[in-house]
Amino acid sequence: MTPKGAETTTGTLDERLTGALVGAAVGDALGGPVEGYSPEQIVERHGGRVHGVVGPWNGDTWRTARPIAPYHKGDGHVTDDTLMTHALVRVYATVRDHLDAYAVAEHLVPDLMGTPRWIPELEAEALPLQRIFLAEKWLVARLHYGHVDPREAGAGNIVNCGAAMYMAPVGLVNAANPAGAYAEALDIAGAHQSSYGREAAGVFAAAVAAACAPGATPGSVVEACLALAKDGTRTAIEAVCDVAARHTDFESALRPLREAVAPYDTVGPDYRAPSLGARRPSRLHAIEELPVALGMLVVSGGDYRHAVLGSVNYGRDCDSIATMAGALAGALGSEVPLDWSKTVAEASRLDLHAPATALAAAAREIFDRDVRRRRAHEAAFAGLTGASCSG
Repeated sequence: MTPKGAETTTGTLDERLTGALVGAAVGDALGGPVEGYSPEQIVERHGGRVHGVVGPWNGDTWRTARPIAPYHKGDGHVTDDTLMTHALVRVYATVRDHLDAYAVAEHLVPDLMGTPRWIPELEAEALPLQRIFLAEKWLVARLHYGHVDPREAGAGNIVNCGAAMYMAPVGLVNAANPAGAYAEALDIAGAHQSSYGREAAGVFAAAVAAACAPGATPGSVVEACLALAKDGTRTAIEAVCDVAARHTDFESALRPLREAVAPYDTVGPDYRAPSLGARRPSRLHAIEELPVALGMLVVSGGDYRHAVLGSVNYGRDCDSIATMAGALAGALGSEVPLDWSKTVAEASRLDLHAPATALAAAAREIFDRDVRRRRAHEAAFAGLTGASCSG
């Protein structure tokens, strides 16, 4: 595989964090209104490909068209992907250190069920718990009501992208350290997911961390993922990105990327009618969203607009795909279109830059703690071996 994207990027920590978090939120908002549909259905509904912010799929009947999901998806509203991402940022801002499954129980769950916030898709102040999907409500049921060991709470949940979709902050706190991001995300996600859903959380965090490294490219991001990913997740990423490297525009890549990921995807061809084997633990399968997001990053050469629009027009779980692709392209330094971010911020009533500012401050403190801990370990190990400790 020879991914495109040889052009290297530069950027400060603050710029990378802002690009990733704003990029994720904007991708989420663009993908929301066409989530669950095929590329062909999207073309029929919108008279062509989606090229920016669009309205709800069912127009003014959005509240009643799908009673199980009475959400105003569209018009620049972020979805639960962004709500969960921002919640995890708040946990980092509170703990100001690396997180684990216990931090999810002690901080993330109370945030979801205890503090009303503006929920764009509900057009009301509500608890985030009242918007998040069933796979995320699992966190509250298992940790708050069930008192399950946080490290094991994810076992039994449906296996999907629920944990992966909000792991960008873990990659950003571990910027330029993919292995550290992978390990931390796996620990955090143990409270939420198991099997390839948990693995995807670790690999996505590693991808974001890799995208923050000086000189990073789409190719180096994919290489970092392949170095860490296990089982079906690794083979799915390799298969999709190998196909992606043969394309230079998302239009020609839409069908080939779906065909490449299909053998690893348990949901099946009809996204709204999953197969009986869907979302069950497996060492052979992978979530669809992460490999496709990485594929779109490769197809686009790291360009934000191209990567996100490819993800949106792919359909299926495209808000999460565009969230991931947007975070990666933004972390690489590709500019998020200002008109998109302004529309999303205003429509969602969110300051999209504030989470990045808060996370950057926490990340610096965490890095300083890491340096002190590492030096203490070096000194202790030198004392054990009789070796000199430089620095």
